[in-house]
Amino acid sequence: MKKSKLVLGVLGAAAAANAVHAAVFKPKKSVIAPLTKEQVNVDRYREHLSGAIRFKTISNRNPELVDWNEFEAFHKYLDEAYPLIRENLEKEIVPPANLIYLWKGTRSDLDPVALLAHQDVVPVSEGTEGDWTHPAFDGVDDGEYVWGRGALDMKNHLICVMEAVEALLEDGFKPERDVYLLFGDNEEVVANDKNGALDIMNVLKDRGIHLDAVLDEGGAMLPVNIPGVINNKYLAGIGIAEKGYADIEVVVNAKGGHSSQPPKHTALGKMADVIKDLENNQFKASFSDNMKFLLDAVARNCTYPVRLLTCNISALYPLLLQVCKFIPPAACMTRTTTGITMAEGSPAANVLPQRAAITVNFRAMPGTTTQDIVEHIKRVVRNKDIEVNVLNSKEASKFSPMDSRSYKIIERLCKSIEPNAVVAPFLVMGGTDSCHYEPICENIYRYAPFRVDTSMLLCTHGTNERIPISSMSDALIFFKNYIRDVSAE
Repeated sequence: MKKSKLVLGVLGAAAAANAVHAAVFKPKKSVIAPLTKEQVNVDRYREHLSGAIRFKTISNRNPELVDWNEFEAFHKYLDEAYPLIRENLEKEIVPPANLIYLWKGTRSDLDPVALLAHQDVVPVSEGTEGDWTHPAFDGVDDGEYVWGRGALDMKNHLICVMEAVEALLEDGFKPERDVYLLFGDNEEVVANDKNGALDIMNVLKDRGIHLDAVLDEGGAMLPVNIPGVINNKYLAGIGIAEKGYADIEVVVNAKGGHSSQPPKHTALGKMADVIKDLENNQFKASFSDNMKFLLDAVARNCTYPVRLLTCNISALYPLLLQVCKFIPPAACMTRTTTGITMAEGSPAANVLPQRAAITVNFRAMPGTTTQDIVEHIKRVVRNKDIEVNVLNSKEASKFSPMDSRSYKIIERLCKSIEPNAVVAPFLVMGGTDSCHYEPICENIYRYAPFRVDTSMLLCTHGTNERIPISSMSDALIFFKNYIRDVSAE
């Protein structure tokens, strides 16, 4: 009886301690003053974004297939739309169509800062043109959305930066640091041998320029509302790193011949085992430090009953990791992913394939190199007669610090604009131009200050890409304040 009472007493004390822990397990306090409401010209932004979408600045892995006249016309459009930028900033074209704008500051002893965007967009998939509510390159503004290719990726961002700079010039603002606006011409061509952002970076590097901070696309202000769990919050994810990219071809060779005399396993049959080996032997999953920070930030913003569980988030990591493995959007944040995307075999139905090949797309976690991926393939595939060829690759980026001046500015502005924002670092799953600036900058961040629903992000690169007009005012306010603050000493 005494032992039972003792056990009950211990359990009761533990429950009480957990309840107290949950009660104080709240978002870390920070006194963030709301931004002074200032005038921003949303109507002008809408007009200029609509106009920008009408230029078919479509990139292609083969530069000879790009209509560079569209880029040239887009450059002229920017000159006409932003007369103060044309008069006050130095403009340079890095061939074929990359743009450098330099806004000279008053202090030459301070490292410059840079805002990035890319001019190019992806094409509309052939045969889907008629599925659009409004034609993809008409830039229709229906009063609720601006529609078109690039509305979210990322002419919205580029035009917003230009609007902010033009507005600051109208206000008579002068930066202390030099401010660079760097707009690449082929970001959408992943892992290309010739990259516009890399060309821009090399120009700056050759001039001895070291950047204090870089801001590019990445996270956004996403609504999070799970009744009874997280109520009416926003998640502002600041990308502090991005995954790598590799397209790798795996080949199985065989004798071939007439299909009337097939062997037990053709080259494609042997390839089936290769595919199973790759899919059954995924890379090891783990929570990085920034992922743990993100989980902690979300856990602290849960409602009180739920916090009885989430206040012990660190103890739940092993269980959460196992759960994440079975949820693709979560799994990709914990490991290097393996995606079998393409396959080829015989050129005819009655011919045995002499060569079977698959293309596997890997998105590498920081710390995993393309060579690591090649070695992983050779290790987990039981057939040792395979060929492994790297078709395209880009290494994962480094992690940028969370205690830098520029990170803190982004964090503060997010909370000032939206008091219910949960601001946390995260790993960008896709690729951006920003990784190419690592040789001249340590503080690289990926954040687009647009308030959009997660479901709308699915139309990026897809049909009916569009941006809500309701998201524009806060984005303009963010960029005006970010440029003011990051360009100061």
